[in-house]
Parts: sequence; C-alpha cells; structure tokens
Amino acid sequence: MKRWILLFLISCVAFSCSKAPQSSFMSDSGKVKVLSTTAMIDDLVAEIGGEEIDHTCLIVGNLDPHSYELVKGDDEKFFQADLIFYNGLGLEHGASLHEHLEKHSNAIGLGDVLIREDQEAFLMIDDQLDPHFWMDIELFSRSITPIVAALSEKDPSHATLYKERGEILRNKMLEKDQVLFEKIQKIPSEKRYLVSSHDAFFYFARKYLAESKEENWEKRFTAPEGLAPDGQMSVVDIQEVSEFLCEHQIHVVFPETNVNRDALKKIVAICREKGLHVRIATTPLYGDTMGVKGTGAETYLDMIEHNVHALADELSKE
Repeated sequence: MKRWILLFLISCVAFSCSKAPQSSFMSDSGKVKVLSTTAMIDDLVAEIGGEEIDHTCLIVGNLDPHSYELVKGDDEKFFQADLIFYNGLGLEHGASLHEHLEKHSNAIGLGDVLIREDQEAFLMIDDQLDPHFWMDIELFSRSITPIVAALSEKDPSHATLYKERGEILRNKMLEKDQVLFEKIQKIPSEKRYLVSSHDAFFYFARKYLAESKEENWEKRFTAPEGLAPDGQMSVVDIQEVSEFLCEHQIHVVFPETNVNRDALKKIVAICREKGLHVRIATTPLYGDTMGVKGTGAETYLDMIEHNVHALADELSKE
C-alpha cells in the first residue's frame, strides 16, 4: 500500500513540475522530441532547441537521480523520444533507468562523451568516477557541443540555429562562471571550506573554493555521505567530518534540498561536545537537483548562483 501511495505522489510531483513540456512532448507535433534525465541537462536543451523541439525532463523536483527508478508513464516518454540526453559517469544507476538508457539507440551520455575528450578534467573519488560535473560551469558548458551536434543531425534544417544558440549559451555560461568565481574568491581563504550532505561538490571545490594552483584543493570540501546519498554511511564518516570542522574551525554546515539532515545534526552535536559551535545553514544548497518555479533556482545558472550566494552569505557571518 505504501509503495502505491509513494508512486502516486511521485507522479503528482512530476505532473505539477513539468506539465506544459510533457503535454507537448507526448503530442504528435512533428518536432524532434528530446528527453533529458536531469533538469540541468533539460535546461541546456531548452536553450539550444527553443521552439523547434519538444523537450521534457524525466527526473523532476527533489527526486534523486542516483537511485531513480522508472514510474508509470516513463516507458511512454522513452518510446516517444527521438533523442535522450543523460548525465552518464554512473549518475543514473537505478536498475530500470539504466536498462532503458542502455537499450535506446539514440541515448547520449554527455559526461561519457566529454571524458573521452579530456579525461583529466573529470574526478575520481574513492576509486569512483564523480558524476557531478555540472558543479563546474565551464566543464558543464562543454555539453553544448554534443547537444548541438545531435540536434543538428536529427533536424538539419535548423542546424545553423542550434549552433548559434549554442554559442550564445556558451558565452553566457562562461561569463557567469567568471562572475561567480570572483564572488567566491572574495571570501578569505581560511574560511573557504564547505561541508554539505553528500559528495556532490568536489568539482565546485576545485573550481571555485581552491586557491590558484592549489595542489590539495580536495581538502576544501567534505561530506558524511558518498557520491550517492543513498549509499551507506558509518560512524567513522560522521567522526571524520566533525574532525574536519574542528581542524579548520568551520562553524557552518550546509544541508541539501533533497537529502535528509540527520547526519548533519549528528555532526553538529559531536562538534559541540568538542567545544566547537557549529550550526546548520538556513539556506540549503542544490546538489543533484534544481529548484522548481518560484524558488529563484529554476534554471541551471540560477541554481549555481543560488549556491554561490548561499555560501558567500553564510561564510561571511563567521
């Protein structure tokens, strides 16, 4: 019974968050139909494809892309899709979703394409590929090239338009990348540390938190949960994060919008026992998701900007 209630609620969230795009996506409009697994990818696709395509996002709201399993209606989306863009690098590891992505002849893993071109740009964390490359705007902007190429191949009559929009989007992303980098770098180096709910921010730490050419940049970030928030977490993980906070005299930890806060609460309690006052930030970060309409984080760039402002505001209080 509980399972059916959960599936019903998920379906309601999906419908309310993406009603218009899904409505046109499921109709026979004659346009190229593009399905993206995550909202971050769907946002790029929408900017590049414009009115010339029908697009929709599979994993909406606060649903976890790491563990997402297909629900009623998802099969039809896969059947309708002319193109599917997914993150790759092991992000979408839910069994049913992974199987459908493997079977679809026009499914493109953006991270999988990009890592073949520049392996050193991508991170290995505890011997696993880190899939969260959208946390570096410049790195994620490289996804524009395979998106433009795939759209142009499917719809050559609009290839020039897709290319032009791709260049406009790339320039916008690179400009925002520089602005946000400069904002974060204004925070004193000794305060530029981040503790969040799970390991979604290593690319962010390398790009925005680290000093120029800092060799041990990975020490700028830690979290109690691993690359996927559905992974196992131990007492040792909690203890290591509390030691990290004490070592660097960090007084704030950041929850994420779609991750349980219990681990952070335990960390705060341990730190207080050690004499370090730590609080949970009032503004959560977006790790694996974007905001819904009205949050101010409903586009990819707005989501990253939200995270930067939340960090800057909270860390400047110290």
